[in-house]
Amino acid sequence: MKKPAIFLDRDGVICKNRIDHVKSWSEFQFLPEAKESLKILAQLDCPIVVITNQAAINRGMITTDIVEDIHRRMITEVETYGGRIDKVYYCPYRPDELNDCRKPKSGMLIQAAQEMNIDLTQSYMVGDAATDLMAGEAVGCKTFLVLTGRGKEQLAMINNKDITVSKPFTIVTDLYEFAMKVYRKSIT
Repeated sequence: MKKPAIFLDRDGVICKNRIDHVKSWSEFQFLPEAKESLKILAQLDCPIVVITNQAAINRGMITTDIVEDIHRRMITEVETYGGRIDKVYYCPYRPDELNDCRKPKSGMLIQAAQEMNIDLTQSYMVGDAATDLMAGEAVGCKTFLVLTGRGKEQLAMINNKDITVSKPFTIVTDLYEFAMKVYRKSIT
């Protein structure tokens, strides 16, 4: 039987978003309460999956080995805190390379659904950018925009009609507020 999942963008949701990209573990900084949020979400009976564009790879700024090392260390630190991340999917392509895995396309979500037996229409997609919302809405996920990372700037652009998001989404302050909403819903 298929189950819902929680899909999370990485930069701006779990860790600080850097204009010059996170290129090493020393540049990776968890956002306040991110580990606590993942600890709360870990209590739910659903996969927690990170879906992240990592164009710095194809820009030659970082190798796939380094990205995978950052993800291993992120998962280990989250687990040490009592949380979990079940899988990380990343897309190495630049925006100009037009690939189905790069958000706003839904390729990573579809791949995760196939590999992990996930019901996308019962799942959540949480991000700090319109591209995250678009990727989630295209496959029927409930979408949430956090106001951390690029969230406030992206919300202003959506409100000004500079960016079009076709379906309603929920605005939350940060990953912690999302985690509490979903956790409370699961116990009622």
